Amino acid sequence: MTAARLTSVKAEQLPLLNSVSAPAAHPDGTRAVVSVTRPDFDADAYVGQLWSVPFDPAIPPRRITRGFRDTAPAFSPDGRALAFLRATPDGKPQLHVVEADGGEPQAITEQKLGVSEFSWAPDARRIVFSSRVPEEGRYGTVDGVGAGSEDARLITDNQYRLNGLGYTADKPAQLFVVDVPELGAEPAVVPVGRAAKARGAEAAAQLPPAVQLTFGEADHTSPSFSRNGESVYFVASLHEGHDADIASGIYSVPAAGGEATALRPGAAPQSVQEACESANGEWLFFTAQDLGDDGLDFVARNTALYVMPVRGGKATMLSDVENQDIGGRLEAFGIDGVLALNTSRGSVQLIQWTADGESEVLVKEPLVVIGASAVGELVSVSYGDAFRNGELGVLEKGGLRVLTDFTKALRDETTVFEPHEFTATGRDGYPVHGWAVLPEGPGPHPVLLTIHGGPFAQYTGAFFDEAQVYAEAGYAVLMCNPRGSAGYGQAHGGAIKEKMGTVDMSDVLTFLEGALEAFPAMDRESIGIMGGSYGGYLTAWVIGHEHRFKAAIVERGFLDPVSFTGSSDIGWFFGGQYTGGSPEQMAAQSPMAVVTAVRTPTLVIHSENDLRCPVEQGQRYFAALKAQGVETALLLFPGEDHELSRSGTPHHRRQRFGQILAWWAKHLPSAVNPPREDGSATA
Repeated sequence: MTAARLTSVKAEQLPLLNSVSAPAAHPDGTRAVVSVTRPDFDADAYVGQLWSVPFDPAIPPRRITRGFRDTAPAFSPDGRALAFLRATPDGKPQLHVVEADGGEPQAITEQKLGVSEFSWAPDARRIVFSSRVPEEGRYGTVDGVGAGSEDARLITDNQYRLNGLGYTADKPAQLFVVDVPELGAEPAVVPVGRAAKARGAEAAAQLPPAVQLTFGEADHTSPSFSRNGESVYFVASLHEGHDADIASGIYSVPAAGGEATALRPGAAPQSVQEACESANGEWLFFTAQDLGDDGLDFVARNTALYVMPVRGGKATMLSDVENQDIGGRLEAFGIDGVLALNTSRGSVQLIQWTADGESEVLVKEPLVVIGASAVGELVSVSYGDAFRNGELGVLEKGGLRVLTDFTKALRDETTVFEPHEFTATGRDGYPVHGWAVLPEGPGPHPVLLTIHGGPFAQYTGAFFDEAQVYAEAGYAVLMCNPRGSAGYGQAHGGAIKEKMGTVDMSDVLTFLEGALEAFPAMDRESIGIMGGSYGGYLTAWVIGHEHRFKAAIVERGFLDPVSFTGSSDIGWFFGGQYTGGSPEQMAAQSPMAVVTAVRTPTLVIHSENDLRCPVEQGQRYFAALKAQGVETALLLFPGEDHELSRSGTPHHRRQRFGQILAWWAKHLPSAVNPPREDGSATA
């Protein structure tokens, strides 16, 4: 890196971080459309529009919508129309359509709680969409009855709320089919006067009617049409006893309405994610995670790709379930194939499969693929890498040809620090893979050992705003994927089942020691540790056993398996599966059980609306540290949930960075982030 750039990535530059959606390729193979969104401080929200990206390099990309937040583009199969979701500053996303060659978008839904996902019918005349349907009397369905005035909820089930959504049992996601109006037709006129009186309630109906396909208490998600257009596939938990497990299955329902049918009745418990019919209508591909006999054994279970005949028959696993973890939206490819994403060693690959099991990796390390869209043999790919938060490219024989430069503003105004990939080996000989992001200059640089959440998740080598902001502030940032992480096989991920805080703690400390040896510019006497969710757990666990760290930050942590059981949205099964369900097992792996050994100054960060790791986890940990005289502070964010650091409001994300850097300035100062004059840890 050179010093010619203006500055490095700071929290104030969050609006430069453009995120790119999965692409929608036009059926004629000339272009793709993506949604490009970013944080905006003025709106204190995420804004963005749709961009058309020609595959011809001589034609530049251009913005084609001007909504507040336009997302999820999808061309109709005949290429005449483009559908997408549009949200206003004070409203929910609604389904819109516009002529593919341009024009004024038309809203075709007005769902009380908005539209979450949708899919075109093969005839290009209908769209199936998913929308949460509120119980009468709740969520503004009755004028003058706000959230605090609603009737009491009588809870009888385990599964009744979800982080980011709140209560779910009283607003299940249902499927609807809506006819797409003729886009070139004259717009409807709202009747007035005598005409309005004569037509009554009909006068107010300006949108096409949506026909509800599914009913009942379960969520119905991931809708897609069959190739003949006669039925709709979806994913739901409709089996008997579904409240006692986390299994789900594939169903179909007639597109004109009728009874839903389970496609794999009697199958072993699985959590199904997506389903997609092949272009020739002969095969149904789907992704699913095995869950053991009780439907709850989810720990370190990779998601596999399966295929089965559309007319019924045995499902065959296509992927290597031990070493491949398949995710993302499935995309039909070729006559009898599909495109899917695979989590692998800090990257996300794009792989094609055929129904007979043949596969080929189309995009691999070090890229992180976001999504893909295929037209014939042409494949457009959205992705990120070490220097790009999100771009669009097209696959050619020579590799991936980049079509966009949505990172230009970031690159022009900042330095992006390159992550250095390396592997450390512990005393037991186990390799620990990860990255170091170093600031400019010879050092010595104070070190931040960061730990990801999950735990069955992974750091990647792609652009990461957290690492960039801390490196800009003068810190060497370490990110690794210890045992328990995803992307390295099920055995790697399952190594901490009922053994949390054992080999995972050993691995992060091994990585720290390996980095200190590999990078002499790091200051081995000035080290901090931080992490969120499971990373908050392991941070709290480490500082209960190790006292070498100058300070720590425990964010949205899983800190007490006992109280987590009754307070978290997933607490009824998550903690018991990871730690084991007995009181002795929970105590043996609980940060609260070792909190009295902590001597490290610790900032505790939590969000008030966090249902995944409820706020009481952070509050009790803070209170325990305070009671024993450890220097501590509790930073609470109103209105935010478990996703604060990733998708919280821009104002709170900036404030969070400011408070974190202030804590490090006090306890682990750097040349760029010196102590505040008053000695405070307040930004």
